[in-house]
Amino acid sequence: MPLGQIDLPITFGDLTNYQMETLTFEVIGFHGTYHAILRHPCYTKFMAIPNYTYLKLKMLGPCGVITMGTSFQCTYECKVGCSEHIAAIVASEELTTIRKEVIEEAPDPKQLARSFELVEGTMDVLIDPSISRGKVVRIGTTLSSK
Repeated sequence: MPLGQIDLPITFGDLTNYQMETLTFEVIGFHGTYHAILRHPCYTKFMAIPNYTYLKLKMLGPCGVITMGTSFQCTYECKVGCSEHIAAIVASEELTTIRKEVIEEAPDPKQLARSFELVEGTMDVLIDPSISRGKVVRIGTTLSSK
C-alpha cells in the first residue's frame, strides 16, 4: 500500500551533456536494497531506452546521446546483497511469528504452582534423618533400576 507520493528532480548525464526531469515517485514502506525503481513512466519522460542485455540506459541529451551503464560484477553484487537482505527480513519475520507462538503457548507459572497434585508412587524422605521435623524431599518409588 503506497504511503504517498514525492516529486523529485532527476538528472542523468554529466556537466557537459545532461537531461533533467521531475519525476513523481510512489513512496512505499517495504524493506529492500533499492532506493528507487525506474519503470516505464520514467523511460517515457526521459525518452530513454533500457537495454538489459548490456546493462545500459540510453537517452537523448542536448549534446548527443547520454549512456548510463554498469558492470556485470556490480549487478551480481547487488543481486547477492538483495538476496541476503531479503533472507534476513524473512528470518526476522519468522522469528517474530515464532516468538508470538511461544508466548501464546507458554504455561502460566502461577497456575502450575497452584495446580500441583501428588502422583501415585511417591514417598517423603527426610533430608537430614537426625532432625525429625526437617525438610522433606518427595521421590518416586516406581523408578526403574537403570
